[in-house]
Amino acid sequence: MNVAETLESSSEIGAAAEGSSQYLTFILAGEEYGVDILRVQEIKGWDSVTTIPNTPDYIRGVINLRGTIVPIIDLRRRFEIEAKEYGPTTVVIVLRVETKSGRERVMGIVVDAVSDVYNIDEADLKPPPDFGAGIDVDYVRGIATVQDKMIIGLDIDHLLNSGELGDIDRAVENS
Repeated sequence: MNVAETLESSSEIGAAAEGSSQYLTFILAGEEYGVDILRVQEIKGWDSVTTIPNTPDYIRGVINLRGTIVPIIDLRRRFEIEAKEYGPTTVVIVLRVETKSGRERVMGIVVDAVSDVYNIDEADLKPPPDFGAGIDVDYVRGIATVQDKMIIGLDIDHLLNSGELGDIDRAVENS
């Protein structure tokens, strides 16, 4: 089943009830993560990228998406999860991200596979556990249990606006 069929077959697609949001979920190293579906611009199969020198290893490079230069971030590497060779289910989720200055930019994240779309009540999103000062979980919006699975809701604005990513903008502008 391809990505479009997965999304079309989901019984959860439709208008989210008041007080809830729809999340597109994806698999990364056996765990299920979710992003606000309103931020998803498109889902593409993995394809080659143009690498940018002197960037962190989790920045795979950039692609030209209908005239827009889109940085591509490998979430496995970003989360320091063991790298895995890309396969037929590997996809790039193209997202609209709001920068700290309020400007919108388009970025892509490489994930193992797309899973489903769920309506999640905001009240069901529990804060991430406190692991202490050494572990940053600010990019986790919350954790919810849906159909006996834990979904880790990501705050993509925080996750994709770290200091290193400003380097991408400068590198792209100078190339």
